[in-house]
Amino acid sequence: MSFASNIKQELCRHPVQKRCCAVAEAFGILLYGNTFTPSLIKIVTESADFAERLPKVFRKAFNLRFDSEPEEGTGKRTFLITDREKIDRIFETFDLVAGESVTLHVNYGMLEEECCRNAFLRGAFLSGGSVTDPEKRYHLEFCTTHQKVGLETEALLLDMGFYPKDTLRSGTCVIYFKQSDAIADVLTYLGAPVGGMAILEAKVEKELRNGVNRRVNCDTANLTKVVDAAQDQIAAIRRLEETGQLDQLPEKLRQTAKLRVQHPEATLSELAGMLEPPLTKSALNHRMRKLMELSKQ
Repeated sequence: MSFASNIKQELCRHPVQKRCCAVAEAFGILLYGNTFTPSLIKIVTESADFAERLPKVFRKAFNLRFDSEPEEGTGKRTFLITDREKIDRIFETFDLVAGESVTLHVNYGMLEEECCRNAFLRGAFLSGGSVTDPEKRYHLEFCTTHQKVGLETEALLLDMGFYPKDTLRSGTCVIYFKQSDAIADVLTYLGAPVGGMAILEAKVEKELRNGVNRRVNCDTANLTKVVDAAQDQIAAIRRLEETGQLDQLPEKLRQTAKLRVQHPEATLSELAGMLEPPLTKSALNHRMRKLMELSKQ
């Protein structure tokens, strides 16, 4: 199962108990579903858990059944209501008039209680929401074809202390979050604390991996610098040998040159500790610079 499927499965475990919450959840489902008009209600889902939950929510909220329900199986499942009496009852529940044309909007009066706001957003997510696997990236969104509904949902979220962004995508209003902490908070609020914790765990793992990678890259870069510098120093010493200059240098410089050739992989600090008596890194670096300068003469 995908990460989003796991989240919806977790949300669907919440029992359908209070009618007010069932009505609020159904409101979110319909406003973020496929079709909600005076002549047709159509909800399509690929989630088996949501498909199992949907009839329970509608029975509790409206005391009615869908006119057409899909058989159990895999793939997309479609729920239909075409009976005008049932549709009128649903519209009246939301204080909407099922006339020839209707502008859908979020009825805030139905969402005064915290439990109902929670249920509304849960229904909206189950019907028109998605969340990306945090191993890939951080993204959670609510999508509806009703722009006014989307903007009103955004206002609701802002009033609750969440800070989403919005955009239009092919005529669809998208309310979205891209910050890991915000996504974890939203999932926890909706009723998926396990999913919220998974977001935070993924964030910690990514930060640890990135930290390790940065250290490895830094160590590799430093090692490369050491190797390149050592090769330049050895090349300079070889030139001094070829020109006969090396044997004419002071003992300290000859000793340093010999040690460098014998230990090409050693850092300056390591070489400095091998000398008798040991030198500081700065002192050894001074000798190396002197050898490099002499080789260019």
